[in-house]
Amino acid sequence: MLRPADRPDGGPGSRLPGFWLWALLLFAGSLFIVHATTSRKPPEISYSKFLDLVAKEQVAEVEFEGQRVRGKLKEPADLQEAVGKDPKTSSEFQVTILPIEDPKLIEAIKPLKKVTAQPVTESIWNIIGLWLPLLLLLAFMVFMIRRARDVEGGILGSFIKSPAKRYEKLKTRVTFQDVADLESAKQELQEIVEFLKDPTKFVRLGAQIPKGVLLMGPPGTGKTLLARAVAGEAGVPFYSISGSEFIQMFVGVGASRVRDMFKTAKENSPCILFIDEIDAVGRARGTGLGGGHDEREQTLNQILSEMDGFQPSESVIVLAATNRPDVLDSALLRPGRFDRHITVDRPSRAGRLGILKVHAKKVPMDPDVNLDYLARGTVGLTGADLRNLVNEAALLAARDQKEQVSMTHFEQARDRVFMGPKREEVLTDNEKRMTAYHESGHALLAWILPHADPLHKVTIIPRGRALGVTQQVPEEDRHSYSQAYVLDRLAVLMGGRAAEKLVFDEVSSGAESDLREGTRLARYMVTHWGMSERVGPVAYRVGEEHMFLGKEIQEARDFSEHTARIIDEEVSRILHEADQRARTLLSDNRGDLDQLAEALVKREVLTPPEIESILAGTAEPEDAAEAMTNDDAQMSKEARMTNVE
Repeated sequence: MLRPADRPDGGPGSRLPGFWLWALLLFAGSLFIVHATTSRKPPEISYSKFLDLVAKEQVAEVEFEGQRVRGKLKEPADLQEAVGKDPKTSSEFQVTILPIEDPKLIEAIKPLKKVTAQPVTESIWNIIGLWLPLLLLLAFMVFMIRRARDVEGGILGSFIKSPAKRYEKLKTRVTFQDVADLESAKQELQEIVEFLKDPTKFVRLGAQIPKGVLLMGPPGTGKTLLARAVAGEAGVPFYSISGSEFIQMFVGVGASRVRDMFKTAKENSPCILFIDEIDAVGRARGTGLGGGHDEREQTLNQILSEMDGFQPSESVIVLAATNRPDVLDSALLRPGRFDRHITVDRPSRAGRLGILKVHAKKVPMDPDVNLDYLARGTVGLTGADLRNLVNEAALLAARDQKEQVSMTHFEQARDRVFMGPKREEVLTDNEKRMTAYHESGHALLAWILPHADPLHKVTIIPRGRALGVTQQVPEEDRHSYSQAYVLDRLAVLMGGRAAEKLVFDEVSSGAESDLREGTRLARYMVTHWGMSERVGPVAYRVGEEHMFLGKEIQEARDFSEHTARIIDEEVSRILHEADQRARTLLSDNRGDLDQLAEALVKREVLTPPEIESILAGTAEPEDAAEAMTNDDAQMSKEARMTNVE
């Protein structure tokens, strides 16, 4: 690449030597002028000496110019005596008088033959000598500003230029083979790849490929990876930038960066321009306190304008990713800008297995590792979660000085990631016994209720914020819930509190999370799912759960106080019935509850085979307890499983 300083066409850098040469010559000339003007000045004498010379009638003539007085003596020898050095042939001198009128001076100069006065003026040479260095400095600053504007990466140019990073097609290349699952999304994006490879096939039929593609989905589902895979499949440059990089303190900088980014993309087409977290700059306009003139809205306006400016022949595809499509401006989502919306959701069981296989290629695996078992037990995990799971297992194996990652390390990794590290605190005998009965109540109801999720593991080892956890793993991914399933789920949630009340005749604070989750489910049954006969098949908006983040967003209710009272009564009724059902079942199976609780106190961890043997009366407590030497190796926590604490 030819640098600007090496350009033969007289670029900005080629003028540099000539500029410095002229600047050096002008600076030397100014110094010479200043020296020449100062060297021609006559010698200076004191004011008192001047009065003495006038009194002795040795002064021939004087010329006043403000406070400066130039004079000439009658004899050069008199000047030698006054200044103390040889003035050679000159008899001229100069003196600075007082800034006030001196009567003695006026009386003394009256006898002189020639007395003149001139207004105060500056010599042209003095002016040049004073101002020329400042003019040279100003010219240098102007030159540097022009150079920063013309040369890429200059001082000011880098501030308004787009910070988009370019990934070359030969470096860090990602293809669809590196993206497990997401077959529907890859099929939608395959058209983009074919257009970038051969746009004439589409133009010939009059088809227009979408200018923009919006990838929507929860965090960690692989939206950025999909965008890079499209560029890798098409073999074109890939420019990546975050939406927050457009927002700056100075007004207009974001719009300038948008213009520069799209200009660069058009110059390097065909290419892909990827804007991550576009909701940072693409939020609906008119909702902020800054009105219509704040920096973010002006930047969004520039993005809309640039996307409208694409010509059909320009092979530039804009990909954007967000997990908040509900806050984006409607003008950004209309056809002609982001024409295609692709939802990138959490992977299915087959997808989780594929993702685990992709990440397991980089890790030496022990033959006992069952990835299919891990995929079945990780319902709801995203691709980033699974990658973190594999990485945590590898870290644990390295900590144990192992050469391969075993299934035990994966079990420990799941516990550490989703339940938190093991707490060192020791429970008292009373707390341990109450926790054991609490978890046994959950476990026993999960075991006997027909529609409850299968039991996976029960533990009373404190981890994270919980003193104990009962884990249930769905047999398959659930996309809808039947009323029988929700009622059994509520009974299991109430099982811990019911066991405490049944055995100890009191309840503890350990049921806080169970009550919170149960109340949420009961309210959804009444207000969203139509599972209340009294309320009927009516949906009431009391809180919308975000479709991707899974968080509830509170909104103003659209029903009366009377309806709100009925809803509260129905929620309370459902929860009381679930609590009564749990108490009845536990009371009828009190013997099994006591056996599970005693086994938990001794072993601290129970698996389904051990629970089955305990309830069948075939368990060997001592042998089983001896086998449980490593608690962490036996515990597991499935991501987003239906856990009860």
